Amino acid sequence: MTSYNKLVRDLIPEKLDRKGVPYEQRVASDEEYKRELIKKLQEEVAEFVEAPSLESSIEELADVLEVVDALKTVPAFASVEAVQKKKRDEVGGFTKRLILKGEKG
Repeated sequence: MTSYNKLVRDLIPEKLDRKGVPYEQRVASDEEYKRELIKKLQEEVAEFVEAPSLESSIEELADVLEVVDALKTVPAFASVEAVQKKKRDEVGGFTKRLILKGEKG
């Protein structure tokens, strides 16, 4: 039997109920929510990197974006979009597809 203790999507308990799977549920504190979202981001990015097909890559990238959207609601990260815009204004984005080659030094 597999055990788990992790942050899950909001509708997972309903799916488990329909399948008759027993579980315990609680609501994370603010600090735990932040920690668990960061862990979830690491998990989803790893799954995206390792995805075996384009279809699964798209699914995993959607999961990454869902976690990023949730992280943006955490007060500690509330300024992330402003910082993102500032950095884009200062050093650009990635739309030009530039690849640099050289020596670090």
